[in-house]
Amino acid sequence: MADQANCIFCKIVAGTIPSYKLYEDAMTLAFLDINPGNPGHALVIPKAHAANLYASADKDLAAVMATVRKVAAAVEKTVSPDGLNLLQANGPGAAQSVFHFHMHILPRRNGDELKMNWGLKPGDKGELAALAVKIRANL
Repeated sequence: MADQANCIFCKIVAGTIPSYKLYEDAMTLAFLDINPGNPGHALVIPKAHAANLYASADKDLAAVMATVRKVAAAVEKTVSPDGLNLLQANGPGAAQSVFHFHMHILPRRNGDELKMNWGLKPGDKGELAALAVKIRANL
C-alpha cells in the first residue's frame, strides 16, 4: 500500500492531482502525457494499482487495451499522425518512470526522430529456436 499511497497515477485517479483527462470508465483512465513525445501522446492506466505488467490482473489488462483502442482511434482522428506506437515499459532497464502499469499511445510523424527504434538485425535461427523452447517451458 505504501507504493500506492505515493503513486502519482493513483493520485490522478483519486483526483488529488490534475490531469488532462480524455476518457474514463469504471476500470480505466486515459489522459494526455504532460511530457509528450508528439502532440496527442496519451497514457491509459487501470484504476487498480499494479506496479507493472507482471503484477497486473488479466481483467485490468483487458480493460486497458479496450480503452487504448478507443482513445487511439480518437487521437488518430484528431491529430492525423503518420503512424502510432503503443509503448509499455516494465522496470528501470526499460525506462519505466512511473511504477503503475500504463500504456503510451504515441502518435508518430515521419522524421520526428523519437528514439525507440532498434533497427533490424536478423537473429541466429538456432539461438531463436533454443530460446523459444526455454520460454515455452516457463508458460
